[in-house]
Amino acid sequence: MNNPVGYPQLNFPSSEFRMVEEGGLHKIFDPVRKKFVALTPEEWVRQHVIDFLNKGKGYPLSLLMVEKEFTYNKLSKRADVVACSNTGAPILMVECKGFEIPITQEVFDQAVRYNLVMQVKILLITNGINIFCCSLEGGDYKALADIPSYKELMEA
Repeated sequence: MNNPVGYPQLNFPSSEFRMVEEGGLHKIFDPVRKKFVALTPEEWVRQHVIDFLNKGKGYPLSLLMVEKEFTYNKLSKRADVVACSNTGAPILMVECKGFEIPITQEVFDQAVRYNLVMQVKILLITNGINIFCCSLEGGDYKALADIPSYKELMEA
């Protein structure tokens, strides 16, 4: 697909995204929220992640949540993408940053703090250029070589 001007090719398989321009604002279609949303660097990454999880790893769109709201330390927070099992239990959480934002220890720590509430086994942290995936095992996070498929998590 043709990337919007100023938007790099990300380290996810290329895909076709529905995009429109309304009043000078570029929008991209989110198949989870079922609407066009403002195209930002972070949204560009989020839509690639959603597409990859669905088409590349078998996560049903119906079991993905975008900007899932939760409370942490009495503050309202939002997880970028949360994948659930067929019973509705959260199993994977994604923290997306815009492609121009480096993935730092601070970003990883943010995802870990969010997971204190979400309690997922798999964390995926990405800016579309760098992709980090880890599993929570016995209170420690272990780096994974690949993002588990939906089927693999359901069989675990």
